[in-house]
Amino acid sequence: MKTFKLKNIFLGLGMLASVGCTDLSETTYDIVPQDGFYQTKENVLQAFVRPFGHGYWLCCRAMYWFGELSADHYMTVQREEHWYNGGEYFRYHYHTWTVDDWYVNAIWEDTYRGIIQCNASISDISKLNPAKFGFSQQEFDDFISQTRVLRAWMYMSIFDLVHNIPIVTDYPTTELPAQSEPKETFAFIEQELLESLPALQKKESNNGNGLKQGQWTLGACAALLVRLYMNASWWIDEDKTVEAEKYCEKIIDGEYGFYDIDNRWDAPFDWDNDKSNELLFGYPSSFGGMHWLYDYEMFWQVAPFLSSKYFGFTDWGNCNPKYALQPGLDLNGNEYSFENGKPVRKFMKYPDDVRLKKYKNLGNSKREGMFLYGDLPYETANGTEYVTSDNGAYKLYIRDQVGIFRDTDPASFSPNPSSGTQTPKSAMAYGDQNSGWCLIKYPIYRSDDAGKIESDYALIRLAEIYYYLAEIRFYQGRKAEAEKLLNYVRKRYYPAGSSSLYPENGSALTEQELLDEWGREFLGEGLRRQTLCRFGIFNSGTWWDKEPDPDNHTMWIPLSRTTLNTNPNLKQNPGYPSVN
Repeated sequence: MKTFKLKNIFLGLGMLASVGCTDLSETTYDIVPQDGFYQTKENVLQAFVRPFGHGYWLCCRAMYWFGELSADHYMTVQREEHWYNGGEYFRYHYHTWTVDDWYVNAIWEDTYRGIIQCNASISDISKLNPAKFGFSQQEFDDFISQTRVLRAWMYMSIFDLVHNIPIVTDYPTTELPAQSEPKETFAFIEQELLESLPALQKKESNNGNGLKQGQWTLGACAALLVRLYMNASWWIDEDKTVEAEKYCEKIIDGEYGFYDIDNRWDAPFDWDNDKSNELLFGYPSSFGGMHWLYDYEMFWQVAPFLSSKYFGFTDWGNCNPKYALQPGLDLNGNEYSFENGKPVRKFMKYPDDVRLKKYKNLGNSKREGMFLYGDLPYETANGTEYVTSDNGAYKLYIRDQVGIFRDTDPASFSPNPSSGTQTPKSAMAYGDQNSGWCLIKYPIYRSDDAGKIESDYALIRLAEIYYYLAEIRFYQGRKAEAEKLLNYVRKRYYPAGSSSLYPENGSALTEQELLDEWGREFLGEGLRRQTLCRFGIFNSGTWWDKEPDPDNHTMWIPLSRTTLNTNPNLKQNPGYPSVN
């Protein structure tokens, strides 16, 4: 099991009372007052690590839901009697969220709770004498700089979704804040990252982050700067690609430590990914400790109800199929004509891609394939059996379609009469447990495998930096260089000599292909909404069961009724109703 001292402190924190932080002047009782708390070295480490644990939890909730479910790859389709949930997932899909949707309020409260924890940690540690607790001033400076970077990431995340947000750095705060102008917010995030960079540590190992997994280093901070600059085009209507290019090149050239693309596609997501040189930042996880990526509505809810039998992982009971991939085929088996979405069809464009194999556990904490589809056999004392629907009514045959298929013959693309030909169309309201391929990016190993539920959450990978630089080169007209950069990552997916690799002469890469390649590489990693916005099609694009929005106001979500009623200094985002 991967352990490092700060990670162990995550598990021992007892100050986790849930307190809403919409009113930023309130007393936050999940922060322990300075007087009387700081008695030992471990107390200082607890104060430092506390907001990091919240950050991990935060990125596995509404940030992720908006990042994927509002875009053109993921869906939470109604599966007969399952997953309607009052239509909340329809509203993600159709961009019709409201000021009263709980998740609109959750993203605000959850993020600002984390920001306040960062503020408290920075304030407290700044007032302490490091020598009293056995630290050097340099170590304290590193703690403060890391926490500033974490806070900048939180601000960047809520800025990405809400856009018009207040900046709060004091702790405690005494005034209800008003929103800053977007350019002011952007400049604040940039300054926080630039000022923190010199005090951070350089990655020392050529064997992954190791014991520093979960800590912000020079390379991880520089990667956040790249992400900030690459999205400036739609965040503040400014071109910052020159700045992004500079930091991409520094990271790739090793100025911030040794990073490289793994030669196995699954290495950045595997149980021992603390040894992956591709991870710039990952949140540590373990079966016996924190593992939010698996059990809080993320990668445990990507598979059919009874698929635990197929995985051979029985520790947690059954799965719950919240997420699936949007379909590429209609109810007659024809590929949809729209350009966006259709993630399975986009993968099938290159059929020798090793990721297209059906997911299968091979034993000894090894796997192959990235998707679940077709039938799912498993061995029992009575021989081979197959995963069925949760009520046992029909054997599953998972399709790249959405419809009520039930026990339709696998050779047929169209539902048989007993299964749902009455369905008027393929849409969010008309799915069953066969609907949509499943993405198994993080392995779900068998219960008797040592690596079960051990994968760290890969928040930032070096592949993202290569793809940003390729995007820059593409728009500079240097398409051959862009293809070469992409191939440096893509070569691990195809056999030697494969024609699926780009020719590196600029002839294969179009803007649509570049967008599709972003989708293949980062499928299910929470970046899709941001990518669509950067390419200018989040509001104007068409994909499965989704027509273009009437206008662009849904590029950002509203402030909730609760948020606005709690702080009268805040104003609603354009295009959304105000509240009394």
